[in-house]
Amino acid sequence: MIKGILLDLSGTLHVGSDPLPGAIHAVRRLTETGLPLRFVTNTSRMSRRELHQTLLTMGFEMPPEHLVTAPGALIASLKTENLRPFLLVDPRLEEDFADLDQSDPNAVVVAFAAEAFTYRRLNAAFRLLRHGAPLLATGRTPYFQGEHGLQLDAGPFIAALEYAAGVKARIFGKPSAAFFLQASAAVGCRPEDLVMVGDDAVSDVGGALAAGLQGILVQTGKYRAGDEAKIGTEGAVVLPDLEAAVSWILRRAG
Repeated sequence: MIKGILLDLSGTLHVGSDPLPGAIHAVRRLTETGLPLRFVTNTSRMSRRELHQTLLTMGFEMPPEHLVTAPGALIASLKTENLRPFLLVDPRLEEDFADLDQSDPNAVVVAFAAEAFTYRRLNAAFRLLRHGAPLLATGRTPYFQGEHGLQLDAGPFIAALEYAAGVKARIFGKPSAAFFLQASAAVGCRPEDLVMVGDDAVSDVGGALAAGLQGILVQTGKYRAGDEAKIGTEGAVVLPDLEAAVSWILRRAG
């Protein structure tokens, strides 16, 4: 039985600034059921405020508190641990870190940074890591589906820093089990009663199944034929798109 739903954003609801066919109607169907619904994402290409506004502009209706983001989880940890971040992030995300002390940084934060992944900034992060700063990241996804094809995500840059500095990153977004359990608590469901829908076989579906949730892989966005083999845990459902996933969910909701 399904009592709550988690939806990925990029590649599942939209690609770039364009909603995927049927996705707006599919989200509306879920909303009208009254089932607990959260939108979970590792997206770090913009601030939470801008992300919410972008989704509204596309036609997806949701209150901002229904967005569960990897940057949000990471920022909460920075505050709890009194860490001062050196940011390797997209400039549009920096406003989410504005109330944190960033002087004399003692932690390195990596998210998708696009052109901000310069040698100078990567080298500064490397030196901090060599002096004992922890490496914190929103996710280690290797690539995503952009408007003009597949694009590198933050994962390869995290791997480079790990290799060079001899450290291991702490991941705060998908596929971290802690992230899925945090989302489960947000909807008030037991993990086994919650289903995660996404286009990433490893981060969305494999991570959800490993954390005890149910998982649906949709064949949109970054999905490519054969991705099912990457999931690594049995029990995933594979469906063509979000509309098909919603129909499957509603037949099993209670």
